[in-house]
Amino acid sequence: MSARSSISRRDAARRSPLSADFSRLWVAQGAGVAAAQIAELALPLLAVLTLNASALELGLLGVARWLPFLLLALPLGVLVDRHRRRPMIVVSDWGRAAFTVAIIVAAVAGVLTMPALLLLAAAIGCFTVLFEVSYQSIVPSVVAPSGLAAANSRLAATAAAVQVGGPGVGGLLVQLITAPFALLVTAGGYVISALAVGGIRAPEAPPTERGRFVDELRAGLSFVRRDKYLVANLGFSALYNPFIQWVMVLFLLHAVDELGLDAFQVGLILAIGATGALAGSLLAGPLTRRFGAGRPILVTAIAECLVLLVLPLADASWGAPTLVIVLGLVFAVGDAGATLSSVILITIRQLRTPDHMLGRVNASMRWVSYGTIAFGAAIGGIVGEFVGTRLGILIGVLLTFSAVIWVMLGPLPRVKDPAELAIAERREPVMTSTE
Repeated sequence: MSARSSISRRDAARRSPLSADFSRLWVAQGAGVAAAQIAELALPLLAVLTLNASALELGLLGVARWLPFLLLALPLGVLVDRHRRRPMIVVSDWGRAAFTVAIIVAAVAGVLTMPALLLLAAAIGCFTVLFEVSYQSIVPSVVAPSGLAAANSRLAATAAAVQVGGPGVGGLLVQLITAPFALLVTAGGYVISALAVGGIRAPEAPPTERGRFVDELRAGLSFVRRDKYLVANLGFSALYNPFIQWVMVLFLLHAVDELGLDAFQVGLILAIGATGALAGSLLAGPLTRRFGAGRPILVTAIAECLVLLVLPLADASWGAPTLVIVLGLVFAVGDAGATLSSVILITIRQLRTPDHMLGRVNASMRWVSYGTIAFGAAIGGIVGEFVGTRLGILIGVLLTFSAVIWVMLGPLPRVKDPAELAIAERREPVMTSTE
């Protein structure tokens, strides 16, 4: 066997989806998702139950959490491509843990105000941007190109599995020990994530040579703009994400004030919904192999928007058990579609992007797709303040159908095997033996 073949085989084993380094990344992701799931429920409930937040104030909380993507994603993308990505992830996790602890201390001391919560949530959001841009950029360093789809499915399945229990546990913790103490779990999850990522030993590709900052930033945007598949990917997220956030901002307030549900029941609804995310992550691979990538993306986009129409119809007269089951199933269908399409779209993005551009491309995608969430949260809060949560939810749901129209008009429905879209750098080398 040649030396080159031996090295290739060792490299393939090291970058297997079951390698030790991927396992560490896997643990970090699970801990981080668990942390985020508790915060996703505990922060708005802290605002509602402790600070008596209105629909507008909940919208502002959403803006504080998501606006950093609009302001920081692009420059941080350049920063990530200029440096090793693993230390960036570790720093982001420690930063999020520290500011989460600050919220807990302020709340327990009785000095937490809505402006202070907004500032601290924004600080956490800044480190979340750094984490998101760095995290997705490091996956190809620990997984070979042929394993990206499997790795992304495993990561999505883990996230979904955590989400099944996360909201329910979060709601129960809020119910039993109050929202501030529930956030201790969030801080602990970020710490575990930082320690796990710090243990990864796989070498990263060398950082790019530094040019003018603005030129590098433009290069990332230009790369996305020139690729029709990345543009289609971006548009789908940029249209769906802000309007589903609009719906969720109002739903949490609507569930407590209008439907009479408590924190545990709201968490249970989201936990049932997360079972759909688990199913979507597990079905992504088989459905893609059976039907190609395009058809599942289109079908799930239609399904997840249609099922949301049930939300404004829900009424307190149905009773809490019925509401939990029906609304849980609504979110299960929606989460299944969102997770399934996300696995496919992330794989396409990684296959279409060279390693030295991943930070900037991920940042460009996050800048638009996550940055627009801030606008959705703000406008949703304003609309809910003026027309009420029920009508506000209906308007938000109807606007999610713009994402379906975008997908139907783009190239995604015609994609079959995502591997066929891979650039040369992402194709598996042919290993030969001289034996």
